[in-house]
Amino acid sequence: MLKHYNITIQGKVQGVWYRKSTQDQALEIGIKGFVKNRSNGSVYIEAEGNEDQLKSLLEWCAQGPQFAVVEDVSFTEGGILSFEKFEIMY
Repeated sequence: MLKHYNITIQGKVQGVWYRKSTQDQALEIGIKGFVKNRSNGSVYIEAEGNEDQLKSLLEWCAQGPQFAVVEDVSFTEGGILSFEKFEIMY
């Protein structure tokens, strides 16, 4: 069953290739949606996939790319938007 997660990652997550690495990971596991930086220094993701795919993405988000220092990952469920791909938003 398709689910939609709104995910916020806090810590040292900007300027460390977090968005591009998230896109690569999402494409690898079949997630659709987007990732973007927020003005408060966090990274925001909207992701759609099945529960196992989203769980895998959340686990990856808690680590992030090599130079990230993740302090917190939070998420809420949202309504399905039927994304067609996973992209980086600016």
